Amino acid sequence: MLIGIVGKPSTGKSTFFKAATLAEVETAPYPFTTIMANEAVGYVRTNCAEKLFGVKCNPREGFCIKGQRFVPVKLLDVAGLVPGAHKGLGLGNQFLDDLRQADALVHVVDASGSTNEKGEAVKPGSYDPLNDVKFLEEELDMWFFNILNKNWDKFLKQSKLTGKQIDRAIAEQFSGLKIDLAMVKKTLQKLKLNHEKANEWSQEQLKQFTTELRKISKPIVIAANKMDISSAKENIKKLKELFSDYKIIPCSAESELALREAAKKELIDYIPGDSDFGIKNRDKFTAEQQTAADFITEVLKEWNNTGVQQCLNTVVYDHLKYITVFPGGVNNLTDSQGRVLPDSFLMPPNSTALDFAYRLHSDFGDNFIRAIDVLSKKTVGKDYILKEGDVIEIIAKT
Repeated sequence: MLIGIVGKPSTGKSTFFKAATLAEVETAPYPFTTIMANEAVGYVRTNCAEKLFGVKCNPREGFCIKGQRFVPVKLLDVAGLVPGAHKGLGLGNQFLDDLRQADALVHVVDASGSTNEKGEAVKPGSYDPLNDVKFLEEELDMWFFNILNKNWDKFLKQSKLTGKQIDRAIAEQFSGLKIDLAMVKKTLQKLKLNHEKANEWSQEQLKQFTTELRKISKPIVIAANKMDISSAKENIKKLKELFSDYKIIPCSAESELALREAAKKELIDYIPGDSDFGIKNRDKFTAEQQTAADFITEVLKEWNNTGVQQCLNTVVYDHLKYITVFPGGVNNLTDSQGRVLPDSFLMPPNSTALDFAYRLHSDFGDNFIRAIDVLSKKTVGKDYILKEGDVIEIIAKT
C-alpha cells in the first residue's frame, strides 16, 4: 500500500510527512522545498491482539504502546502542485507521475488561508482554501481524462477489429495507475454507461467516466492543516459544509511533529493520535519547550488530537477498508526467536483465510489444509472472511 501526501507548496505537506514518519526531510516556509518525492514508512493505529491474550507483544515491524499497535504503511511526499500541473506547469508532470502507484491520497490544505494558490505567504485568512480542494480535483481529473482521451479513437478501432471489450482495454491503459478491471466495471455501472456502445459516448461522458474512475481508484482525505491558527476555524467549518463527500480532518502537523520528537527524546509520554500527553521530567524542560508544551496542550484541548494519525487511519481503515490480521498459534503465540505476536498484516477487504495463507508464504497457500481462529480455537475453512483483529493459525502440508 502506498499513500500519497499531496497539496500545493507551503501548506505544511512535508511537515505532515515528517510528523507521520520522523523521516529526515527538508521543511521550509517557501514554495518547492520538496523537489524530488520522499518515500518513508508511516503507521496506522489499531488495537493490538496482545490485549486479547494478556501478553506483551514484540513487533518485528512497527511498534506497540500500551496495547496500541502501529502497523507500517508507505507514505510518499511529492512535489507541491500548482494550478495547470496537468499542462506541465510548476513540477506538475513529475508530481502526477509520482502518484501513479498511490492507492489513496492525503490532501494537505492550509486551512488558515495564509498561502495563496502559488504557495506564497499571505495574510492569514486572506486566501480561501476551498479553492485548493477544487483545483486538486480539476488537476487529477484532467490527468485521468487526458490519458484516456488521447487514445480513445485507438481503443474504439482495436475493440472493433479484435473484439476486445472496451472495459478491458481501458483497464489495461490505466493499469500503471493501479486501476483494475473491477474498478472500470464499477465506474461504468455507477454512471450507467454502455461499454458496448462506447463509440457513442460524448466528450462530457468521457470526462464523467474518468472523474468517477479517479474517485474510486484514488480516494482522498483532506488534512485541514494549521488548525492552530485562528483564521482556520471558520474555514474548516466551510470545508465541511461544502465538501461533504470528503472526510475533512482538522490538523496541526507542527504540533504532531513536536510531540513525536519530544517522545523520541523521552521528554514526554505520547501515543500518536491521543488527546493528551504527559511530561516525564518538567525540570529538564527549557522555558521555550515549556511554552511550546503549553501551546500544544491548548491545541489538544480545543481539537482533541493533532489530526495526523487520524488522517492515516481514515485512509487505510475507512476509505480503503483494510483490516489488521495477526498470525499466531493456538498453543504458541511466539516465533522461532521467542517474539510474541511479532507480525501484523494489513489485508484488503473481503480477504479470506486462504488469502492470508498466501500473504504469509506461497507454500502455505499452495498446501493449505485449514485455518484456526486462535481466540475462539475454532477451525475455519479457506473461504472464511477475515475481520479486524483476527489472530489466525494456518495449517498446511509440510
